[in-house]
Amino acid sequence: MRRTLTALLLLLPICGPAVGQSGSRIESAYTTFDIDKCRHTRGQAPEDNGSWLCSGYSGVPVWLAEGDERMYVSFGRKAPDEPAASETFPGFNDVTEGTIEWRVARSPNGTAQPFATILRWNVRLNPANDAQPHSPVLVVTRLGPGGVCQVGYVDARANPDANELARKLADERARNFSCGKDKPEFVGNRPPSN
Repeated sequence: MRRTLTALLLLLPICGPAVGQSGSRIESAYTTFDIDKCRHTRGQAPEDNGSWLCSGYSGVPVWLAEGDERMYVSFGRKAPDEPAASETFPGFNDVTEGTIEWRVARSPNGTAQPFATILRWNVRLNPANDAQPHSPVLVVTRLGPGGVCQVGYVDARANPDANELARKLADERARNFSCGKDKPEFVGNRPPSN
């Protein structure tokens, strides 16, 4: 089934913005998407379901691709060429609809710059166990300049404060994270792998 993606901009502040680097305030903005409603490009090979493109926060492109029952998500004008476009989980996963939380630094003069996203994926954390259900995992992705790549993960089932952990990870690590050099990691509690 060919699906497409769309995003609806919903700016919703989180309770009290945090203060970030150089006096900027950190706030959240939200967009929603459903790949059944956006521009789709067909895949070229078996098991390649193609890619989808839509507009995210403040017009930032959101790019998704699917192949071999695994998804890839990247952001920006060169999204398919960024490191995030080749990052996924070993186990089957999907992220075909949902809400993207954009972490945004707002400077004292009011300029807003998104620097990270938080997106809930459904992931089979133990690829060797076909009976294991998919788990919700929050994926924190760094935005450019300097590369778009995954910074880390929070298991939403094992952590009742998963959203707060993901925001803390984004705010503290995303802007200084070096794509290709630094390694993304899980933060918080992890469920047993079996």
